[in-house]
Amino acid sequence: MKPVSDLPKLGPGMVCGNAGGNHVGDIWVVVAQQGQARLFHREKRFSPLRELDTLVQPEARLHAQDLQSDRPGRAMNRARGGRTALESSSDPKRVEAEAFARRLAERLHEGRTAGDYQKLILVAGPAFLGLLREALDAETRRCVMKEVRKTLHEASPAEIQATVDAED
Repeated sequence: MKPVSDLPKLGPGMVCGNAGGNHVGDIWVVVAQQGQARLFHREKRFSPLRELDTLVQPEARLHAQDLQSDRPGRAMNRARGGRTALESSSDPKRVEAEAFARRLAERLHEGRTAGDYQKLILVAGPAFLGLLREALDAETRRCVMKEVRKTLHEASPAEIQATVDAED
């Protein structure tokens, strides 16, 4: 997976993905953390943010103990002649965060193919930003013009806008 800085840059007048939409130059700002994402629209850099949508996956915000059964499964251990507890092979919180990242990536793919935006700004904590980056398809990744590695999912639109604009 290439970091955003290694992806081809969009030159003046170029758009990513489907250029058939009526929103050339429109930007979506995605503010996410595991289990919650807010989508904002702005017409161009430094214009005000308008909230479009909120996606929530409550399971991703639960504690790990609430996501799995009380006790691990059991299996026969032929070498010892008894039964042993099976260990879980994956962290349930990470599994839920990955599932939410895929769901969000699908929403961004749908918006891109519908021509709803031409550029993306991703705002998320470093761990979830990595999961989201992995979940994005190549065309949608090319739309990413900026990443902000901060947890702002509960911030006001004005705070988000100030942070995103200050990072330029």
